[in-house]
Amino acid sequence: MMEEKKIHILLVEDDEVDVMNVQRAFKKNNIVNPLYMAANGLEALAILRQEEKIEPVMPQTRRLVLLDLNMPRMNGIEFLRELRQDQNLRSIPVIVLTTSNEDRDKVEAYNLNVAGYILKPVTFSNFVEVMGTLNRYWMLSEIP
Repeated sequence: MMEEKKIHILLVEDDEVDVMNVQRAFKKNNIVNPLYMAANGLEALAILRQEEKIEPVMPQTRRLVLLDLNMPRMNGIEFLRELRQDQNLRSIPVIVLTTSNEDRDKVEAYNLNVAGYILKPVTFSNFVEVMGTLNRYWMLSEIP
């Protein structure tokens, strides 16, 4: 993958099984984008703001967030509110990847300008398919 087209993906997810599913789905789809991990919204903000010496350091350009909603300490909606209020982070595209099928979560997420709201597939094969589709989407998208 060309370095200037590489998108740096921050996975904000507290469930270890879901983290492993994303990693395995990336591998199955030959997705080579760098993947950074945060277990909740507070960690994610620290990584995006480079507040802590978390290695590897996530670059300040061409970033995308895959966000779970149901997390401890700071959930996905709280994270989105904080992200959209931050002048330096507000333009980062966020795709919600969650088990929450609640209409209020969907409405709130879209009100906070998410690029998509995807229910986590139940089967791994469907998960692989979703990740492949997302990869094609972000490869076509012009992310600053």
